[in-house]
Amino acid sequence: MGKELPEVIVENGIEYYLAENGCYYPDISAEQNSDYPIGKYGTMRGEYIMKNDRYRYFGMVLDGTWNEYLHGVDEECYRVLEMAVKRIKEKEGVTEDLKSRNPMLWVGKVNNIMARTEEEILREIIYV
Repeated sequence: MGKELPEVIVENGIEYYLAENGCYYPDISAEQNSDYPIGKYGTMRGEYIMKNDRYRYFGMVLDGTWNEYLHGVDEECYRVLEMAVKRIKEKEGVTEDLKSRNPMLWVGKVNNIMARTEEEILREIIYV
């Protein structure tokens, strides 16, 4: 019989695995340096980049910075959302007093503020 082929070979710093068909294929799975939780805004940004900037996406995946980047975007969006909602609520007089006097009006105003702020986040951070 012929010589047994090794299961894994390393050449130029890349691992190649022997497939059932006798060919070697490179291990192109990219290790992520982190296991960050990715929330709503990070996921939206990730989908946008995957569809509209493939080179950037593949570069970040291969560098191992993809998860860290998406986590950072997610944190930034939530921080901006929290600060902006607080500022707008103060500016428009949406207070705890209003909440106790007229809860339905308060909920409507807060939902309106949240929707406007989220729209701004999508326009300024996510879809750029």
